[in-house]
Amino acid sequence: MSEEAFPILLSLRTAVLALLIVAPPGLALAWIQARTTYRLKGLVDAAVLLPLVLPPSVVGYFLVVTLGRQGPIGGLLERAFDMRLVFTPTAAVIAAAVVALPLVVKTAQPAIEAVPRELEHVGRSLGLSPARVFLRVTLPSAWRGIVAALVLGFARGLGEFGATLMFAGHIPGETNTMPLELYVAYQAGDDRLALLYVVVLTAASLLVVLAAGRLAPRSGGLR
Repeated sequence: MSEEAFPILLSLRTAVLALLIVAPPGLALAWIQARTTYRLKGLVDAAVLLPLVLPPSVVGYFLVVTLGRQGPIGGLLERAFDMRLVFTPTAAVIAAAVVALPLVVKTAQPAIEAVPRELEHVGRSLGLSPARVFLRVTLPSAWRGIVAALVLGFARGLGEFGATLMFAGHIPGETNTMPLELYVAYQAGDDRLALLYVVVLTAASLLVVLAAGRLAPRSGGLR
């Protein structure tokens, strides 16, 4: 594999793995926020949105403090399982997952809210568990918005820079994702390589915007 192709493939793999990690809890949280009322709902909403509004470097700092070798979770993992997260490809996946979570939750939530509650009540009246109601009633009815949420989450993970740099670092052949390589190439004056990554990231973002637009719930009812 060429040095130019590695960051592209690494970024795609990182974004896919991040989406696989964040999709189940993200959709579950979107359903909870859309369908339940509880005292700390506003606080949970704020916590979900925090990675979206904080500077990515601050998100990366929190990840280092929490999951780094001296952090409460990272230190425990290293002592108990000899598992190091910081400055590894896994760290890049975690950083991408954290910043993708807000988009998954806040894009899927209105799609779930748009599903008539009567449909879910019918499912429960037939003896379906809450999980089965979500899988067999809510998910098929809100699929367009949910897929759009996943697409946007993937794109956010693909373009992640600041948190990845802080938590995973720029290690050639290990953690040098496209956004990091773009920055390094620009700093080094390698306009050809920088342009390559700009074109790939721009094309991916354009496809995502077009896909999200087509998948947005249409007026006039669910489809």
